[in-house]
Amino acid sequence: MVSRVRPAPSVNMPGMILVMLCTAAFVLLIVTRPQLPHADADAAVLNGALLWSGIMPRAALALIAGAALGLSGALLQRVLRNPIADASTLGIASGAELAMTTAMSFSPLLMGLSREMTAFGGGLAAVALVLALSWRRGLDPVTVALSGMIVSLIASALSVTLILARGEYAMSIYIWGAGSLSQQDWNSVLSLGPRLVLGFAAALLLVRPLRILALDDSGARSLGLALHSTRLAIVALAVWLAASVTSEVGIIGFLGLAAPAIARFAGARSTERLMIMAPLTGAGLLFLTDCLTQMLGPGFTDLAPTGAATALFGGPLLLLLLPRVHSVSTIAAQSTVALKRLTKPLQALAVLFVALALLFAVVLTLGLADDGWHVATGALLTDLLPFRLPRTIVAAGAGAMLAAAGFIMQRMTGNPIASPEVLGVSGGAGAGLTIALFLFGFPSPVIMLLAMAIGALAAFLAMIAVSARAQFSPERMLLAGVGIGAFAMAIVTMVLAQGDMRGYILLTWLSGSTNRAGAFEAWTAVISLVVLTAPLPFLSRWLTMLPLGAVSSRALGLRVGSSRLVLAILAALMTAIASFLVGPLSLTGLIAPHLARLAGFRSPGHQLAASLIFGAGVLTAADWLARVVIYPYQVPVGLFAALIGGPYLIWLLSRSSGRE
Repeated sequence: MVSRVRPAPSVNMPGMILVMLCTAAFVLLIVTRPQLPHADADAAVLNGALLWSGIMPRAALALIAGAALGLSGALLQRVLRNPIADASTLGIASGAELAMTTAMSFSPLLMGLSREMTAFGGGLAAVALVLALSWRRGLDPVTVALSGMIVSLIASALSVTLILARGEYAMSIYIWGAGSLSQQDWNSVLSLGPRLVLGFAAALLLVRPLRILALDDSGARSLGLALHSTRLAIVALAVWLAASVTSEVGIIGFLGLAAPAIARFAGARSTERLMIMAPLTGAGLLFLTDCLTQMLGPGFTDLAPTGAATALFGGPLLLLLLPRVHSVSTIAAQSTVALKRLTKPLQALAVLFVALALLFAVVLTLGLADDGWHVATGALLTDLLPFRLPRTIVAAGAGAMLAAAGFIMQRMTGNPIASPEVLGVSGGAGAGLTIALFLFGFPSPVIMLLAMAIGALAAFLAMIAVSARAQFSPERMLLAGVGIGAFAMAIVTMVLAQGDMRGYILLTWLSGSTNRAGAFEAWTAVISLVVLTAPLPFLSRWLTMLPLGAVSSRALGLRVGSSRLVLAILAALMTAIASFLVGPLSLTGLIAPHLARLAGFRSPGHQLAASLIFGAGVLTAADWLARVVIYPYQVPVGLFAALIGGPYLIWLLSRSSGRE
C-alpha cells in the first residue's frame, strides 16, 4: 500500500488571500468613490486633490498603523508568553488616552509640543502598573488580563471625569479616541512611517532575546539573558509603537491581538516569521477594514470609525482564543472562605444595619461648605434633604442591587470572582442603552431601563453559554467576561464618537454620576430593590445547591437549567437598573459578597442580607466622598467605587496565590 503524504499548507497562502482581498477592496473603493462632475478642468483638479490628499494618505496610514500595532502585539505576546496581550488588554490604549485627556485639559501646550511622548508616558505608566500588579503571580496570563481590565477601567473612569469637568473642550479627545483614519495631507504618514521602520529594525535585533524568552525564566537566565532589563526594553518598544499610533489616529482596538493570532494560524511559528507576518497581517487587516467602512458610505463611517469597527472584532476574538490561554495557577473558591464563623449571625446583621443607619445620618447631615465642615440640623437640614436624600437613596439602592446580583452570580457559578462588572454584564447593559439611544434618539427612562435589562440578560446568558463548556472554570469565565465586555463597550464607543448629546448621556452614565438623582430615580431604586430581592429567600435551596456543580445539583433533584435561567433574569434586571442609576464602574457586586463571607456569614440567607448591607454602605460612602473630596466640585461616584473595588480584586488574587 502506498501512503499519500499530504503537502503542508503553504505559509504564504493566507497572506496571498489577504493581499488579494485588500487589492480588490482598494480598487473597488477607487472606482466607487464619489467624484465631482467633470464639467470643467477645475473639477478634475479637485478630484485629483481628493485622491492624492485624502484617499492615498489614508490608505498609506492604514497600512503603517496596522503594521505598527501588529508588531506591537507580537512583541507583547512573545515577551509575556500571553496570547491575549495587546495594547487594549494591557491598558496601554486607555493609559495613553488618559494622559492625552489630562494634557488637553490642563496643559494644551504640552499636547502641541509632544503628543507622542504624552501618549507614550501614559501607556508606559499603565503597562508598568499592570505588570507590577501581576508580578507576584509570575505574569500569569489570566492575572495580567485581569489587571489590564482593572487599569483600563480606572483610566477610563478618570478620563470620563476629566471630560465631564472640562466639557466640550475635552470631548474632542473622546471623539478622537474612537480611532479615525481620515486624512487631509501626508503629515501623519511622514510622522508614523519612520517610527515603524525604527521599531521593525529594533525588533529584528531583538529576535534572539525573544526566542530565549519563549523558554521559562530559569531557562532564559541559564542562557545568560538579563531577564528583567530585556523584558523591560521589549515592552517599552511595544508600548512606543502602540502609543505612536494612538497619538496619531486614536485607539484602534484589538488589532494587536488579532494580527499575531492570525499570523500564527497561518503558520508563523518561529519568532522570525512572527515578527514579519504579524505586521503584514495587521497592515492588511486595518487596510481592508478601512476600505470596507468607506465603501459602506459616509453614514457608516460617521457611525463607526475605523477604531470602533476593529474593536467590534476584539470581544469575539477573545472568546475564540480562550482554549489557548493556560493559567499557571487557579482561582479557587476555597480562597475566599471566611476567616471566622459567626455564632450569632442575626445579632451581627442587626449591628451592620445600625451601622448603615448611622452612615446614612452622617451622609445626610455632614458636609463641606466654603468656610469648612458643617453638621446640618433644623431648617438647614430641611433645605438640604431634597438634594441629598434622593442621591443617597439611589446610591444605597443601586449598591444593594449590585451586591445581590454579584451574590447570585457567585452562587450560580461557584466562582468567587463573578460579578456584574467583571463578567461583562454591566457592559451589556451599556450596549442596550446605546442601542436605545441610537434607535429612539432620546428615549424615555422606561425604554432605557428595558433596553439595559435586555442587554444585561443577553450578556449574562452569553457568558454562561461560553463558560459552561469549560465547567465554569474561573479563568475562562473571567476572560469570557472581558471579551463580552470589550464587545459591548465597542458598541458604546460608536455612539460616543458622534460627539452629540447622546454621547454626553453615555458619558454621564459611564461616570456613574448621581448629581441629577431625583424622586423618580429614588423611587425606582427602592421599588426595584424590594421587588427583585423579595423572591431570593424563597430560592435559598437553589442558591445552596448550585455551587456544588451541575452534576451534583441534578443528583439532588434540582432542575439546573430552569433555576439558572430564573436567577439569571433576576441578576440581569438588578444589574441593569443599578447600572442605569450609578453606571458600570463600581465593582460593588464583587466586593460586597466577599465582605459578607470575610465577616463570618456562612449560610446563603445570612450572606445575602449582609451583602445587601455592605453593598449599600460602600456606594453610599463613595457618593459622600464624591461630594466632599474636591469640594466645591463633585467627582462621579463610579470613580471612587472603582478605585475601591479594583485594588480589592487584585488583593483577592494575590491572597489566593499565597494560599496555593
